Amino acid sequence: MARAVAAEPRPVAAGRGCAWTERHGLFAPAGQWPAPSTQAAAATGATTTVACVGQEDGRLKPDAHVARRVVSALNEITTSLEERVSIKIQIFEGDGIGPEIVAATRDVLDAVNEVFALGLSFDEAPIGLDALRRHGTTFPDGTLEKARAADGIILGPVDHNAYPPVEKGGINPSGTLRKALDLYANIRPAKSRAGFPPRCGSPVDLVIVRENTEGFYADRNMFLGHGEFMPTEDLALSVRKITRAGSRRIAETAFSLATRRPRRKVTAVHKANVLRVSDGLFLESVREVAKRFPGVDYEEQLIDSMAALLVRDASRYEVIVTTNMYGDILSDLAAEISGSLGLAASLNVGERHAFAQAQHGSAPDIAGKDMANPSSLIGSAAMLLAWLGERRGSDALGRAAATIERALDRMIANPAWRTRDLGGPLGTRAFGKRAAALTRELAGAP
Repeated sequence: MARAVAAEPRPVAAGRGCAWTERHGLFAPAGQWPAPSTQAAAATGATTTVACVGQEDGRLKPDAHVARRVVSALNEITTSLEERVSIKIQIFEGDGIGPEIVAATRDVLDAVNEVFALGLSFDEAPIGLDALRRHGTTFPDGTLEKARAADGIILGPVDHNAYPPVEKGGINPSGTLRKALDLYANIRPAKSRAGFPPRCGSPVDLVIVRENTEGFYADRNMFLGHGEFMPTEDLALSVRKITRAGSRRIAETAFSLATRRPRRKVTAVHKANVLRVSDGLFLESVREVAKRFPGVDYEEQLIDSMAALLVRDASRYEVIVTTNMYGDILSDLAAEISGSLGLAASLNVGERHAFAQAQHGSAPDIAGKDMANPSSLIGSAAMLLAWLGERRGSDALGRAAATIERALDRMIANPAWRTRDLGGPLGTRAFGKRAAALTRELAGAP
């Protein structure tokens, strides 16, 4: 980052003004300090020389007071830029295999952080069963504040089925974060990788865009209270929430994504022939959005037939947009068809926040045995870097994400580098170390 220093002023124009000289030769008129271009000057990486002039009796003369003001303002901007270069990643390890796959993911992130000089910094905090033992709750005080303060979040899988009731501390961290941070879009790619054929049909390359805050998901679809309840001991009810605003924004996410993909095709999945009101509202909202994207092919499919068609030939589809529960089910199906659920990345996204989370569960039966495949979380972390890169206009973050994806392709294509669930010999730790080393190699690092 550049730092400003005062210098002997030189005349630059008649009237009062300020000039600072460096390779861009920037100039700011009076009353515009710091200049709009100050930020560009601050980012040049060289010392910036500041010179100010004033006018007295029609003659230019040095104005040291103004020079000091400009130096101070410029250095404040530079400090602000330096602070923003640091990208804060909040890590929650989760339950079961969570700590193991998070550690492998950190190995890869540390590699790209070093090679691409990303400025990533990491903070860890407990959630889940570990937090329950230590703090009496699976979601300790301060957890949400840490998540809100972070630029990005990595969340290990959680075993919320094993949690006690909410009133005894059993809060689902995943659902709570999705609701509190308004992470309305769950982006779940299903992509076949070279050297590892799909389970059925042709190679797959599709994305499921799942609405993430509504539907039947009782832990997040209410403003107050719970969306599932029992009026009597023999009657259980679940509330399904579908809103026009929620349906519209998930549709906008899907169509926007489709414009950046080769076939520019969106399929809306529903059950409006039975759920005429709720899925009817969802479809109506998606159709409204579709009209704004005439360059994107649009079709609709019933949820039950969609499941069958994915098995028949998932390669026909590119972007699938649907409600919460349908998306949850279809994304697991599509991921397994494309190769393995263990390879399926996932990113939860809102307007201001995002967290990477493996698509699979916590697998408590193999926890601590160095058997888990960390590919899903590593791929999810790559999606998080790509999202951060788009928001920040950072080419380095985008290249880091692409390099991780290339490394995963190479790892999975080579049987000697696969984990045991894919027929290979590697454990979780070895896979992470090998993927990190390969990431460095592919980035051209020494």
